[in-house]
Amino acid sequence: MKTLAYLATVLAGLLLTTCSPTHSRVATLAPTPSMLLDQLAIDVTPAENREFSFTDKQSGYYYATTHANEQPAWHAGWNIATHRVLHDYELLLDGTPLDRQSARVRVYPYKLQRTFAAVTEELYLYDNQPVIGIKLTNLNGQQLTWRPAGDLTTVEADAPEGLWLIPKEAPTHRILVAPWQPAAITVQNGALSTAAASGGFVLVYGHSKDEARALLGQFRAHHEAWLQQRRRRMNTLVANTSPIASNSPQLDKALPWLLLTTDELVTNQQGWGIYAGLPWFNDYWGRDLFISLPGACLVTGQFETAKKILLSFAKFQNLDPTSKDYGRVPNRARPDDIIYNTTDGTPRFVIEMLDYLRYSGDTAAIREFYPAVKRAAEGSLKYWVDAKGYLTHDDADTWMDAKIKNVTPLSPRGNRANDIQALWYEQLQASAQLADYLHDDASARQWRAVAAKVKQQFPQDFFDAQHPYMADRLTVAGQRDFQLRPNQLYAYSLVPDPVRRMQLTKLVWQELVYPWGVASLSQHDPDFHPYHENWHYYHKDAAYHNGTVWLWNNGMAMQRMLEENQPDIAYQLFERMNHQALAEGAVGSLSENADALPRPGQTRGKPSGTFLQAWSNAEQLRVWYQYFLGIRPDMLRNEVVVRPCLPSALTDVAFAVAVGAGQLRAHYQTGATSTYSVQAVGVAPTMRFSLPGFEEVAVSLPAGATLQARHTGATLEVTVVDQRGKTTQQLIRTASPTLQAQLQKQNAFFEGTHFAVPYLQPNLKSLSTYHEQAISY
Repeated sequence: MKTLAYLATVLAGLLLTTCSPTHSRVATLAPTPSMLLDQLAIDVTPAENREFSFTDKQSGYYYATTHANEQPAWHAGWNIATHRVLHDYELLLDGTPLDRQSARVRVYPYKLQRTFAAVTEELYLYDNQPVIGIKLTNLNGQQLTWRPAGDLTTVEADAPEGLWLIPKEAPTHRILVAPWQPAAITVQNGALSTAAASGGFVLVYGHSKDEARALLGQFRAHHEAWLQQRRRRMNTLVANTSPIASNSPQLDKALPWLLLTTDELVTNQQGWGIYAGLPWFNDYWGRDLFISLPGACLVTGQFETAKKILLSFAKFQNLDPTSKDYGRVPNRARPDDIIYNTTDGTPRFVIEMLDYLRYSGDTAAIREFYPAVKRAAEGSLKYWVDAKGYLTHDDADTWMDAKIKNVTPLSPRGNRANDIQALWYEQLQASAQLADYLHDDASARQWRAVAAKVKQQFPQDFFDAQHPYMADRLTVAGQRDFQLRPNQLYAYSLVPDPVRRMQLTKLVWQELVYPWGVASLSQHDPDFHPYHENWHYYHKDAAYHNGTVWLWNNGMAMQRMLEENQPDIAYQLFERMNHQALAEGAVGSLSENADALPRPGQTRGKPSGTFLQAWSNAEQLRVWYQYFLGIRPDMLRNEVVVRPCLPSALTDVAFAVAVGAGQLRAHYQTGATSTYSVQAVGVAPTMRFSLPGFEEVAVSLPAGATLQARHTGATLEVTVVDQRGKTTQQLIRTASPTLQAQLQKQNAFFEGTHFAVPYLQPNLKSLSTYHEQAISY
């Protein structure tokens, strides 16, 4: 087992750099060999033929599968600003096509590498550059040829610099295909050929030919610097957040991959934002974005980026006081369109402003945020709040938003859904806290009064004596709808009874949580759809929120288990998601959906939806840092909650987390005697440390000092050690009889808890009609 001396060796690479004190950290973790991007490479076999993607961090991405010579997906290839501009390409060596099915393929976070018998191909994208580099090395031949595949481009007249292509979906723009280095070329039958010594090909995208030519020159002069900058950015991001070392190789590899594929989606397409998912959500969706923000930017220490995203989205807020959408942020913001048909996006927007402030301590931002905060509350109170204080909404204005032909809701949740009321309550509380900072006492009193009314009313309206779980919504007529859905996991702030929360957690887990994710509707419901795509029976949108698994709900399902001190149960799902990122589907990422039930002959629900979904990835990251590691900062109060909740499978984890203007460097070791070491670098917070069964211990931690906790069953010893190794404070706590009894009760209650057991009930309505001709869009 590793010791604290080992931790000191591992952390010896920590370097201090100067950053904006209110936006980022002063401590940066220098990558060690185990963290380097090349160590994250994943080998893919022809039989696996996995998906992969890269973005340019602005408005472009490239997607394909590793071994297919012909990409079957309509969305494959290069996409710029929501336009498909190139489907695929083919490479030839001395006139013979390179067969991808024969290649050895290795996928890295920053490149794809295919090794053929006579050549090695490497594909790159670059930050903030609409460029694809195709580098060809280890050549055993004389002539290279590149030609486009698919029907998304037409060939324009050839020119001395290369092959010009016109994208059909962006016909005023141009793609220039040219040799990697200047070389003589020939263009024939829409293909570009050049000498092998040229080193490969480059594709540049421009508004005009002049722009494309200029960009080609910049590539040839700076491509190596562009690549190194991209690698440094990724390495630094990994080094600042991922486990430095743990006893789980899968964990150590999966988390950096999830971190980096999530970061692919953090872009500057129209102001800063987060793509909802690839391939078809390469734009900004309000609710998705703010669900993703904690895992994508806050736990990863990208505070300045988080602030830019919040301020960018504030510019999209509806400013018309006469509109029922006044104060709302968009459901979707595209370069050519903004729509406001969401209720939960706006509460999450305000909640994430407070989350950003808690992580960063950037109190100066409160004044920047507050006008948007106030409009958000005013608009809801004016147009959407009922006599009980509930936030009303249309049937499809929650995250369950699918409609038939964009008209008839397929999962109606109007007009008062349980999760919406909890988000509204949390929005009001967050808004009031920000009002306090700016001495807007009247607004703070008003908002807290409405929040109190909601909290008082909720238990009696959303529960009854016949159901062991809460209603999913109240209808317009005030009737409770008891469809069993996961949305109640988000409403615990309105459930004051801890016993009821415990019961809800177990019931939802056993009824809705499969080993591959959380279903959107119980399999015992008559409206249940067992498979996401089952076109001979129904349109896939009918199944979207009526049974289909949504991986983003995994985060809250695990959080609720961890709040009940059940890390081993939660970790079963966490491990399976890490396995998916490394071995299934798109390399390094989590999908949007999965079938609720395994198809015949299969053992798990088939992944579906987008191949890379921001909130799926981000929630996996968030729950790891905030609830497994238990690091929850509130730098507005200059304090950090540290409440480790590691599963028995993890006995040794070292990591770093950004807080405020600094960083926490920590090492947890668990066993018969468990030790927890947390050092503050660049910050001096109050640390609120606790373990299950013990009262919280609060100690002030000067900058550079370390909190060391030693747990030996019935005793918890907490020590503060300064930079010179001198003990400055020591506290010894015995287990709390009350909290120990609570822990024993939780352990007994959750003993034997299992995943939902797939069951295909007979005579399902969704499977009652077979369509000989498959349904289509």
